[in-house]
Amino acid sequence: MDFNGKRIVVIGAGVSGIAAAEVLAGQGAMVTLNDAKPQSALDAKGLNKLTSLGVNLILGQQDESVLNGQNLVVISPGVSIYSPIIQTAEMKGLPVISEIEVAYQLCRAPILAVTGTNGKTTTTALIGEIMRLAGRRTVVGGNIGAALSKEILVAGSCDVVVAEISSFQLERVREFRPRVAAILNLTPDHLDRHRSMAEYKRVKERIFARQTQDDCLVLNYDDLEVREMASRARSRVCYFSRRNALPEGVFVSGERIVISWNGMRYDVLNMGEMRIKGAHNVENALAATAVAFFAGAQPLDIAAALRSFAGVEHRIELVATINGVEYYNDSKATNPESSIKALEAFPGNLILIAGGRDKHTDLSEMMRLVRQKVDHLILLGEAGERFEKAAIAAGVDNIHIVKDMAAAVALSHKIARPPQTVLLSPACASYDMFKNYEERGRVFKDLVRSLISP
Repeated sequence: MDFNGKRIVVIGAGVSGIAAAEVLAGQGAMVTLNDAKPQSALDAKGLNKLTSLGVNLILGQQDESVLNGQNLVVISPGVSIYSPIIQTAEMKGLPVISEIEVAYQLCRAPILAVTGTNGKTTTTALIGEIMRLAGRRTVVGGNIGAALSKEILVAGSCDVVVAEISSFQLERVREFRPRVAAILNLTPDHLDRHRSMAEYKRVKERIFARQTQDDCLVLNYDDLEVREMASRARSRVCYFSRRNALPEGVFVSGERIVISWNGMRYDVLNMGEMRIKGAHNVENALAATAVAFFAGAQPLDIAAALRSFAGVEHRIELVATINGVEYYNDSKATNPESSIKALEAFPGNLILIAGGRDKHTDLSEMMRLVRQKVDHLILLGEAGERFEKAAIAAGVDNIHIVKDMAAAVALSHKIARPPQTVLLSPACASYDMFKNYEERGRVFKDLVRSLISP
């Protein structure tokens, strides 16, 4: 797609929208950036740069007049396709594409793309480490780090791009075709935006919709919803499994990760050699192994990366040990399923800090596990009351409601004694109290570190 000379309106002035506007202006497009928020609520530095590039800013208002004379609409992932401005654009017959589609159109390197409800960031970062150890110049972006449309500009045809792709980013892709795609799992999430589980699943499947038999699709065999996606794929399918020894694929045999493909069997490493812990991270490692293998990485490079990879920030991240009590930051757990995986990684005696912007997902399974493993449940944010009711219904004792993160950390420090562990794993979005889960995690870490005597 040639953007030169096109009149393009970018809807949404978040990180991705600002990046897309900058990139498109650099491609010779006549760009307008529109957001209903006022300029004072947005990134001043980024907006100033856009102004210097000639981008037209329409901020603090949003109506269909911004669509007049436009050839193309680019949508930021934070903007719903059901929003009035996007619905109007599509009724007018204007093509609407995502920022990820812009990145794909400009990318010269093969793309390795990862999606799923949970584990995307860890798996994406791990694939990036494997590919670097394999000697490939690697760019990592998408829903992790900087916007993909900006990151891909430094990628040449001999490089590789590893991209974490969310369902929001997949809503309006058109020709997006990753060389290798992976779907890690599928559980209810973002249903307030996608409206049904069937639609959420359909959007996730867009990651492989344009693939051909020359491409590869990596699927979780243990997740039945994901496994059956193979019936709609035109690409080669490679399953991974933590629970089943597969005749072909990437799986666990005994305590070892194994690759079996085209009559060859490769013994990668013993799971005990990995630094990242927990059953969910075994699954992430299996998926990363499969993606990297089909991208050309050798088993020895895969094993070396699995041994050295320490995980990602905000995902079961050890912050400090204070008076014999460990404090972990799992702020990236923005839904109950992700928090369940964190809870499963610990033997018990937990002080759990949870709550935030409620996604209204089912809490019954999480609260059953909380009853088994959590000594004290500390709740905060908009979801606190509903979480409390669900916890009481599950028979959870020692429930505390606090007003903010500072109070949560102070209370956990007051009551925690070895062998207890303090775990922030909210099972909620962060937008009621923080800009994003990263800010929430950083605030938690700063508060914990402030407990350490100088």
